[in-house]
Amino acid sequence: MLGATGTIGQATVRALLRRGHEVVCFVRPRAGVGGALAPDDSTRLLAGAAVRFGDVCRPGSLATDGFCGEHFDVLVSCLASRTGAPRDAWAIDHQAHVAALAAARAAGVTQVVLLSAICVQKPLLAFQQAKLAFERVLIDSGLTYSIVRPTAFFKSLSGQIERVRRGKPFLVFGDGRLTACKPISDDDLGDYLATCLDDPSRHNRVLPIGGPGEAITPLQQGEHLFALMGKPARFKHVPVGLLDTIITVLGTFGRLVPRLAEKAELARIGRYYATESMLVLDPATGRYDAAATPSTGKDTLFDFYAALLSGAAAPERGDHAVF
Repeated sequence: MLGATGTIGQATVRALLRRGHEVVCFVRPRAGVGGALAPDDSTRLLAGAAVRFGDVCRPGSLATDGFCGEHFDVLVSCLASRTGAPRDAWAIDHQAHVAALAAARAAGVTQVVLLSAICVQKPLLAFQQAKLAFERVLIDSGLTYSIVRPTAFFKSLSGQIERVRRGKPFLVFGDGRLTACKPISDDDLGDYLATCLDDPSRHNRVLPIGGPGEAITPLQQGEHLFALMGKPARFKHVPVGLLDTIITVLGTFGRLVPRLAEKAELARIGRYYATESMLVLDPATGRYDAAATPSTGKDTLFDFYAALLSGAAAPERGDHAVF
């Protein structure tokens, strides 16, 4: 198991253990956001699984510290680059996975379950291109594969709760109806990933998946959040053109200052999510199709909002705090 210390990775480990699988997690010695997790922390976090430590970016470490010369049946990966910046994306989303696939084959692995992203349908950004490039490598490998492309995550859509609590308006781009998604919880996604091991209908397939219910827009997210707080809905409408201006300025100065070039890519990521729906894309029409986007699970985003507001949940958003 790669990417086990992330919130989706943890949920997937729990789901695998519930199904009786023997799970070995390969994690960094300092894992988590900003390397906050020491080895003992990771071991406690992943109770019930064996935890091994090393560097996923070093192929030798994968083989000697991860697989350790033992036989394995399945590789499950929830590993992803943290920022989506080009260098990070190609190092993690592509090259580390290519190395992991080679080490896994040498260890006898015949099946791979990969957490990807639905946005690779329209790959305009470096991290999408890197993910898609590895998807092709996996499909061509001859191994049994399940490539899972989820829609939006709850933690990616919870960034404005404190803002609204402080009496500020909910930010939307355009009229708030430019995009829609079917958000999925960590636990529902973890269950879906774990079931891929034993469900032949999910083998050798690319699997877009969303959470339960109808697709929702940012405007609907804000309206429901205000209703849960018992406040009148207030929105600030941000023109997409503002993002275009920021991208142009950062991109221009980024030719001289590499740090600004990376910020320009983050702004491009923000624009992408502000203007593209996280739903199945119909290649014939070029339109996103909510009806064609499968659903799974029982957890809804609005139940999650209610849990956050009551203090029953406190998500660790990490690099999702971009939004």
